[in-house]
Amino acid sequence: MNSTHTDTLVRDHDSARGDSVPAQAARLLARGPARVKSPAARWAVNVLAVGGAALLAWSAVIHLQLWSDGYRSLSVIGPLFLIQGVGGIALAVVTAVFRRVALMAAGAVTMAATAAGLLLSAGIGLFGFQESLAVPYAMNSLVVEFAGAAVLAAATAIVLAARPVRR
Repeated sequence: MNSTHTDTLVRDHDSARGDSVPAQAARLLARGPARVKSPAARWAVNVLAVGGAALLAWSAVIHLQLWSDGYRSLSVIGPLFLIQGVGGIALAVVTAVFRRVALMAAGAVTMAATAAGLLLSAGIGLFGFQESLAVPYAMNSLVVEFAGAAVLAAATAIVLAARPVRR
């Protein structure tokens, strides 16, 4: 390449602005289905985001039910169940309404971490509490949480991989 003719190079849209890395990351995390060029991909992201948000709300309701059924008396696990229940419902509503990459990714991570916490608690114990997968809601919770994590991760991946609409 001839370095004396740099003014003829085609610059990437984002680098042409001279934005910093944090600004580019913020713009990427704020991307939603409206910035996806393909109508089919936009439709898929909307359906996956709302479906994943519904699964996130379902998981939160399971945790609130377990909290009210007696987990509230456990020293560390009880408050965590309440936080997961209330926070999960709030995140589900915000994700369903706004459908942004950051929200969908946060929902996927929350669901996967919640399922991993249950498996860890059933396997070796967690915060001094040993859970069993034979208790009510355990298997249902695992299915809902892993499915929700996969659905929200898929929605996130589609938005990140899709060709953005130029404005």
